[in-house]
Amino acid sequence: MAQQITVPGAVGVAVKCKDGVVLGNDRRATWGYTVTNKSTRKVFKITDHIGLTAYGLIGDYQMLTKILRAQANLYKMDANERISTKSLGKLVSNYLYSRKMAPLYTNLVVAGMDKDGPKLYTLDAIGSLIPEDYGAAGTGMLLSMGILEAEYEPDISVAEGEKLVEKVIRNSIKRDAMSGNGIDILTITKDGATEKYLEIEELGE
Repeated sequence: MAQQITVPGAVGVAVKCKDGVVLGNDRRATWGYTVTNKSTRKVFKITDHIGLTAYGLIGDYQMLTKILRAQANLYKMDANERISTKSLGKLVSNYLYSRKMAPLYTNLVVAGMDKDGPKLYTLDAIGSLIPEDYGAAGTGMLLSMGILEAEYEPDISVAEGEKLVEKVIRNSIKRDAMSGNGIDILTITKDGATEKYLEIEELGE
């Protein structure tokens, strides 16, 4: 009898702003109908200028994050400059595609601030690399995309982007039982990355 894989939920959201990018995700980890953890990180800083938000099996995207951090450091030592968001996106895309017969159970949004401006890419489990102005991943994706489609503007600032990402995640987790228990926000500008955690008071979370 084949083992059934249960993928935990997520509300991974990222937006491209005129002066940077903002990424966010919730903190709930589930296994079937059980909440197994309430402080799971799903947003990761890869370098000071690139981050990703993830959905899928926790071990898969945690290991992928370690690989990307190592590769970004190796690139910097070899090329004597930081890796660009586009190059990192291609790197993770090639890695995921190389495993298409035994894929990692993860969907990603990679975003960062390059020397020529902000960049954002969405990726599925086999490495489809698609440039976007905003992206979402996870069980709350359909709920998220409706708000993003209605309210996103290309010229928003990172301050406005933070408010939009928070609004999208807060509203999505009200209807998505697989996500919740707090919001992590990663904001990246030309000056570097800042992280913050937002508690959720609704429903005693």
